[in-house]
Amino acid sequence: MKNTTRRLASAAVLAALVAPTTSFATNGYFADGYGTKNKGMVGAGVALPQDAMAAATNPAGMVFVGERMDVGASIFSPSPRSYSATADTLGITDGTVCGANCPFTFGGNATAQSIESDNDYFLIPHFAYNWMLNSDSSAGITVYGNGGMNTEYAGGQAQHNNGAGVAVTTPGTYGGGTAGVNLEQLFVAGTYARKINPTASWGVSLIGAVQRFEAKGLSMFGGYSTDSTNLSNNGTDTSTGFGFKLGVQGDVGGGVTLAASYQSKMNMSKFDKYKGLFAEQGDFDIPATWTAGLAWKLKPKQVLTFDVQQIMYSDVAAIANPISNLVGTSNSCATGTTSRCLGGSDGAGFGWKDMTVYKLGYQWESSPDWTWRVGYSHGDQPIPTSEVVFNILAPAVIEDHVSFGFTHNTSATSELNFAFTYALENSVSGANTLNPTQNVTLKMQQYEIEASYGVKF
Repeated sequence: MKNTTRRLASAAVLAALVAPTTSFATNGYFADGYGTKNKGMVGAGVALPQDAMAAATNPAGMVFVGERMDVGASIFSPSPRSYSATADTLGITDGTVCGANCPFTFGGNATAQSIESDNDYFLIPHFAYNWMLNSDSSAGITVYGNGGMNTEYAGGQAQHNNGAGVAVTTPGTYGGGTAGVNLEQLFVAGTYARKINPTASWGVSLIGAVQRFEAKGLSMFGGYSTDSTNLSNNGTDTSTGFGFKLGVQGDVGGGVTLAASYQSKMNMSKFDKYKGLFAEQGDFDIPATWTAGLAWKLKPKQVLTFDVQQIMYSDVAAIANPISNLVGTSNSCATGTTSRCLGGSDGAGFGWKDMTVYKLGYQWESSPDWTWRVGYSHGDQPIPTSEVVFNILAPAVIEDHVSFGFTHNTSATSELNFAFTYALENSVSGANTLNPTQNVTLKMQQYEIEASYGVKF
C-alpha cells in the first residue's frame, strides 16, 4: 500500500509538471494520435490499448494495460507553414482615391508576396499512470495536449481602405503589424475502466481542459468587431472547462477486437480578452469526436488496426462560421447585421467543416525485446477554398500522414518507445474574399519525433 501511495503521489507531481507547449496539430488542430505506441501507427489503435496513454483514445482499454506509468515527449515541427498571395490585378497604388471600392489586398500595391511563419519547433510532453484496482477494474490519470495552433508572420505589407476612401499600405499580413495566433490545449483525464468479461470492457473518463490563446496583428478588423478593444494584441488569455469520454471494446472472435469511443463537446469558459474576435463573445468550445475501429491479430505476433475518426468542428461557431458572415453581400456585418460581426452571436469564424480521418496501422514483434510499427492516415482537410483569408492564421491543410515506430524492452518491467511521423505537404488555394482578383494559397508540411519511457509495476 505504501508503494502504491508513493507512486500515485509521484504521478500527481508529474501530472502538474507536464503541460504541453504550443504546436500545430495535424488533423485540423487535433493530434493524429496520443502516446508513442499509438503514434507509431499514426493514431490507429482504438481497439489496441498498449500503455497508460490509452485513455486519450479509448478509456475502455486501460483495464488491459496493467499497472504502469508512461512519460515522454515529442519534438514537433510544422514547417514550412506559409501563405502566398498573387498580385492585385486592379492596379491600385498608394494614394489612389478608390472610394467604397478600395479592397483589402495582401502584399500591397500590385506586388505578390509569400511569407513563412516563424517558430518551427515545439516540445510536447505527455504523462500517464494506470492503477489496477483488482484484476477486473482500473483507475488512471492521463495528461496530454490536443496540439493547438501557432502562427507568427513578421513583415509583409497589406493594402486596404484607410476609412476615407484611400488605399494605404501598412506593415503586417493584415496591416496591423506582425500577425498570428497561439492556441494551447491541456487535458487531464481521470479514468475508470472495468471488464465485462475476460475479453471485453467499458471505460469512462472525466476530462478537465485548459486553453491558452493569444492573437496579434488583427487591429485592421476593428470596424468589423462588436468590441474592438478585445480583438487583438491583448496578450494571453485562459479558458477552462470539462467533458467526458466513453469507450467500449471486445473480442468478437477470429482474432478480431472491435472498439469505439466518444468524447463530448467541452463547453469552455470564454476568452474575455478576445470577445471581440471569436463568435458568441469569445466562446471557443472544444468539438466532440468519435472513433470506431478494429484490431485484427493476423498471427500471434502481428496485428493490423483500422480506425475511423470524426471531429465535429461544425458544432463550434467560432471555428465553423464562414467569413461571408463578415463581408457577404447580404445579411452580413458589412451590410449592417451586427450579430455577424466578429465577436457577435453569429460572428464570422474560420469556416471549418467536420473532418473524417481514416487510419491504418500494422505492428509486428520481431523478438521478445523488439516490436515494430508503421501507419498511414488520410482525412480531407477542413478548410474550404472560400475561407483562406482568416485561415492564414490557422493553415490546417494537412491530409496525409505516414509513421514509423518501435518498442525496445530494456528489462522485464521497463521499455523505451520511439515514433516518427511525417505529414505530407499539402496546400489550399482560393480567392481573397476581400479582393476577389487576388488568389491566396495556404501551405504546410509537418515532422514529429517522439520518445517515451514505460514502467510496469
